Amino acid sequence: MKELSILIPTYNDECYTLVSSLQQQAASLDISYEIIVADDGSSDATVISRNRPINQLPCCKFIERKQNSGRASIRNFLAQQAQYAWLLFIDSDMTMCREDYVKQYVMADAQVACGGVTIGRVTKDNLRAIYEQSKEQEHTFKKRQQSPYQDFHTANFLIQRDIMLQYPFDERFRYYGYEDVLLGKQLKEQHIEIKHLDNPLSFEVFETNEDFISKTEEGLRTLHKFREELKDYSRLLDFVNQHQVLATMIRWWHRLAAKWERRQLSGNTPSLTLFNLYRLGYYLQL
Repeated sequence: MKELSILIPTYNDECYTLVSSLQQQAASLDISYEIIVADDGSSDATVISRNRPINQLPCCKFIERKQNSGRASIRNFLAQQAQYAWLLFIDSDMTMCREDYVKQYVMADAQVACGGVTIGRVTKDNLRAIYEQSKEQEHTFKKRQQSPYQDFHTANFLIQRDIMLQYPFDERFRYYGYEDVLLGKQLKEQHIEIKHLDNPLSFEVFETNEDFISKTEEGLRTLHKFREELKDYSRLLDFVNQHQVLATMIRWWHRLAAKWERRQLSGNTPSLTLFNLYRLGYYLQL
């Protein structure tokens, strides 16, 4: 690979440090490259101002969009803006954790490749942190190799530009969640191989418990809306379909206890077991 477009969609995330690290790594390689960051209508003016110096880095561009278009649309926009044949998509809240990260992708022999994510320092009072840590072993390099399409995620992946333009993200997915799952399914249907690499980024910045619960609820609404298309690509859907009697009991429990569960999860000692029960109950009452 001799040319690479590194594409970073962002919304209310400061990512100058991430971009600077990527630029230094790319500049050390014998490739043509660009880094494009697209702000999808951030509401935090301070974050926007702190990202603007990205324009001053070599081969880097920071695009400010006034309206929020959604997770799928902003990634399609970035693919259209890119000038090179290979696209490396990175979420703006990721952190660099290895010095040869870009090099590993440049050396990759694949039409589509996923590098994975590691989880940074976890505190017991943060629900997102303990949840991600609990799932980390399910998404190791070896585990991802076993289910390459189901374990396709947008946080850290490489794809040929021609493939991305031919099979763009489904822009019906405007809100949080599952746009990557549907693309993984589509790539499988088109017999386009996804290769998984041991080339992670680190996830270290976690939102508040309240914000994570709200984001989870948004993702569950997305899952419910597209449940027919996401069959066999969601463990939650599998559980609901296979344990209908238990699902009915959980639905009734949620009607009685949802407010209490939410208060507990928003506090300083969130329970992962309670969170999983809340997720199921929330989905079932939709």
